[in-house]
Amino acid sequence: MTPRAFIRRVVYHTEKVYQRARFASLPEPEGGWPILLGISFPKSGTHLLDQILLGFSKVAPFSRRLHSFYAEYEGESGRKRAPQKAIDWLDSLRPRDIASAHLFSRPEAVDRVIKPRFVPYFIFRDPRDVAVSHVFYVTDMEAKHVHHDYYQSLSDFNERLKVSILGRPELDIEFPNIAERFAPYLGWLDHPEVMKIHFEDLVNDRAATLNRIIDHFLTRVPLTTPRNVILDSLESSINPGKSPTFRSGRTGEWKKFFMPEHKKIFKDVAGELLIKLGYEKNNDW
Repeated sequence: MTPRAFIRRVVYHTEKVYQRARFASLPEPEGGWPILLGISFPKSGTHLLDQILLGFSKVAPFSRRLHSFYAEYEGESGRKRAPQKAIDWLDSLRPRDIASAHLFSRPEAVDRVIKPRFVPYFIFRDPRDVAVSHVFYVTDMEAKHVHHDYYQSLSDFNERLKVSILGRPELDIEFPNIAERFAPYLGWLDHPEVMKIHFEDLVNDRAATLNRIIDHFLTRVPLTTPRNVILDSLESSINPGKSPTFRSGRTGEWKKFFMPEHKKIFKDVAGELLIKLGYEKNNDW
């Protein structure tokens, strides 16, 4: 462990002790304090959900910063991590932690996450906007990304967007098309224990969506704190400026970037995904 990591760990646990003392008068929920877990499909509002969940630390003894973040792929190499790594990470979490993950819905992971030990949320976004966001992120924002140099070598945005839709099947490392990238997350939609959040709802109908997030939390942690206080705590925790991937906070931006060719290839590989996620009723868009 590096000195920096050691200091961070000490600070984290010191803050958890402080939080426990600060809210000592709150009765412990039946079954103990849970773990708040934000699951996200990449480029779908991960940092926004992190900020919202951290808002609960203002009204209950949860951690004031993320315990950790887990991703199924290594950032710089693009290599997929072994399934056991995800299980080990989930098992490393402790009561009152808040954690974040790009986590596949493998049976072993689902079995853990749907237990009362967790209060889980799953956020996703219109995959067309995900593809656009992916282009900006890989090309302009993350120079260490495994595909950064390749995206930089392409002639223009249109070519990059095609790659973000179709993937790069010629590579040894996995980078499949957008529908195949989403497929390992689809299982989270089947479990009522996991609250599903459309990123668009947080942008276009934030108050109602935050209230749904509170409702899900209260099913496991029955606070008597006034709802308006909880709502203000979550709302005040949102700071798009602290999200390195939050560009505009608008939805439906794909319409500005998709040419007829992009629409065709997207319908070919991911038209059914849009329907399943509720973004379209058919392929007539």
